[in-house]
Amino acid sequence: MDTIILGQRPLALAFIFLVFLLAGTVKGVVGLGLPTVAVGLLGTLMAPREAAALLVLPSLVTNVWQLTAGPAIGPLWRRLWPMLAGIAAGTLAGGLLVPAAADAAASASAIADANAALGGALVLYAASGLASYTLPVAPRFEAVAGPLVGAATGAITAFTGVFVIPAVPYLGGLRLERDALVQALGLAFTASTCALAASLLLAGEWRPGVAGASFAALLPALLGMWLGQRVRGRIRPALFRRCFFVGLLALGAHLMLRPFLH
Repeated sequence: MDTIILGQRPLALAFIFLVFLLAGTVKGVVGLGLPTVAVGLLGTLMAPREAAALLVLPSLVTNVWQLTAGPAIGPLWRRLWPMLAGIAAGTLAGGLLVPAAADAAASASAIADANAALGGALVLYAASGLASYTLPVAPRFEAVAGPLVGAATGAITAFTGVFVIPAVPYLGGLRLERDALVQALGLAFTASTCALAASLLLAGEWRPGVAGASFAALLPALLGMWLGQRVRGRIRPALFRRCFFVGLLALGAHLMLRPFLH
């Protein structure tokens, strides 16, 4: 990633700034989407885990903000900790199977495969969002379903940097109140971000230069969130959300099909 950021500095930095500004704006309007938009768009420029390394600080700060803005967190933590533990385990285990960007194993072919996997994750997430699909689970099965959903989410996170499938449909199926659901998403995304950061650190992909770039990406992300919150009352959130998922669907399809377009 250092080569991408430093070797093409003006163009790459401008692109990263605009990506995080847009991603923050989406999150400000609909309450989610910053990691998904950022990793998806950055995936057109770099490998998914490189993009995920840039995402760590903006995602962590904005999701902690979301997490602390809701009702008491204790009951949610007690209900969701098995899923959160599964996210951590799945992310760390999956990270051990992903070649680091600097390794010879991370060839152009491997990066293309990773971007195609990222595209597939975006398509699945967009399709589930457009269909308002959830994974309803009876309370008596949560103790089993939670860790499995978390582990699957963690594995997908490790390979693609996107931590929404299947966690978001699962949380939607728990029938939480609106404020509690927003806070539960913040809790899941915070756990995913921390686990991903640990995975990148263990793999040697979280270096000082990368950390500095991630810190710089925090400014446009926060600016975008502020802009999104300002315009939220002036647009129809349902229409914006639908446009968001359609855009993700197109982006995911592009990433999946890009190897066949050259």
